[in-house]
Amino acid sequence: MTFRRFFLWFGLLAAPIAGRLIADEVNRWPVVVKQTGPAGTVESWNSLGPLLFNYTFAPGAPVADAHTRRALGEQPAQPGDVISGFRPLYVQRRTPDGGLAEVTVLYPLFFYRSYGDYYTWSIFDLINRFGHKEDAPPSIAPEGRTFDVWPFYFSRDTPGSPDTSYQGLFPIAGSMQGHLGYDELAWDIFPLYAKSVKGGATTTYTPWPIVRVTEGTEHGFAIWPLFGHNERPGVFTRSYWLWPLTWNNTIQPADDKPPGTPPKRQVGVLPFYTSERSADGVNVNYLWPFFGYTDRTAPDHYHEMRYFWPFLVQGRGDDKYVDRTGPFYTHSIKKGVDKTWVLWPLWRQLKWTEAGVDETKTQFFFFLYSDLEQRSTTNPDALPAHKTFLWPLFSSWDNGAGRRQFQFPSVFDVFFPSNEEIRETWTPLATLVRHDESPFGGERTSLLWNAITWEKRPYDGVTTVQVGPLGWRRGSAAGWHFFWMEFSRIHDKTSIVAK
Repeated sequence: MTFRRFFLWFGLLAAPIAGRLIADEVNRWPVVVKQTGPAGTVESWNSLGPLLFNYTFAPGAPVADAHTRRALGEQPAQPGDVISGFRPLYVQRRTPDGGLAEVTVLYPLFFYRSYGDYYTWSIFDLINRFGHKEDAPPSIAPEGRTFDVWPFYFSRDTPGSPDTSYQGLFPIAGSMQGHLGYDELAWDIFPLYAKSVKGGATTTYTPWPIVRVTEGTEHGFAIWPLFGHNERPGVFTRSYWLWPLTWNNTIQPADDKPPGTPPKRQVGVLPFYTSERSADGVNVNYLWPFFGYTDRTAPDHYHEMRYFWPFLVQGRGDDKYVDRTGPFYTHSIKKGVDKTWVLWPLWRQLKWTEAGVDETKTQFFFFLYSDLEQRSTTNPDALPAHKTFLWPLFSSWDNGAGRRQFQFPSVFDVFFPSNEEIRETWTPLATLVRHDESPFGGERTSLLWNAITWEKRPYDGVTTVQVGPLGWRRGSAAGWHFFWMEFSRIHDKTSIVAK
């Protein structure tokens, strides 16, 4: 275990400002506060408090939760990216070569993102555009362009492939592909006529959802909510009466099951009785959902009893454990996650181990107080790392290696811990006090968006206090003396930023 993992996890709060703490500073607040590099080039500046800003994402700064951002299809900031804007109206990010990577306007109202030869933009996730850029190579054109105005208009233009192009104006007429888990959805004067296609099965509704007919790889008929039947030969048979009160389903075993394995049977007459039985176990409920039990033998052994669910539950298994006396106390272990609730929803604690790190998250009333602690499993002598929120008063983090940060107040971060746009657009506006410490003894405190700063430099024993362009400095061998519009030298770049 190294402290790199700590730094990536707990650098989320400091990532947007880490690059701004390693340079020489000149303070002309509120007109401008600048940080310049060794060559005299401006690395970051802000004006009018937190409103106007520009900075380069430093090579030593952590990439804030890059794994999560990529999983969402977003592009996290990379070393060398230049981030600037006028909060909260406009924020942009450019790559080191000057290319436009992202733009937000009153985020989350509007965003634009660039992905190489493609781009996407969205207005509040309701009006969405995706396509290839005008100067993109012709070879990528088949990917096409999409434009959606939810829930009224949907379109995709795929040059040379009319089968994958579509237009739809809801509820008048049209179709769309690849939405809501279906291969295709079509409609005419919805709900008078609708069609869905999924896995080779075509279902028509005349009108939706009352009369349903399914053909293709499945066949079925329904008059909802009175009766419905659907069958995929060799896979399943499903029927219901007076939906959702009564059902009877038969599901054939998967292909990897041994020959002769009986099918799964699901029956229910709500609220009196429901049952699911298969070769792997049984799940039964009486007076659903209050009383019942589960017995399972595969993929693991597990037994559970339920009394007045969800209040009284007890379960034991190979990798699962539940003891619940709700809402007073719950303790469960599932897939390695140890979870405890006391007086739900007042207090909760989760414990798990991932990638050589023991993690403990403690919360009081969901978001009012939250603390995440990480300890190395391979280096027990290493100090723990912490990230703590007391909403809306403050947030703090400590990477366990001497790098610490504190900000007051902290309004947004507890709700959006992995959202770079929120941290760039809104967090600085609500942060009146920020304090940073380095593992080498350096400290810096900023009040009212750099209007007042206090800095301690361990390499020369100098302490500096500035109120805008006015300042006082005390050296290791002298008392305080006054200065006006001087640079605050930080020759040792390791004095503030942990490597």
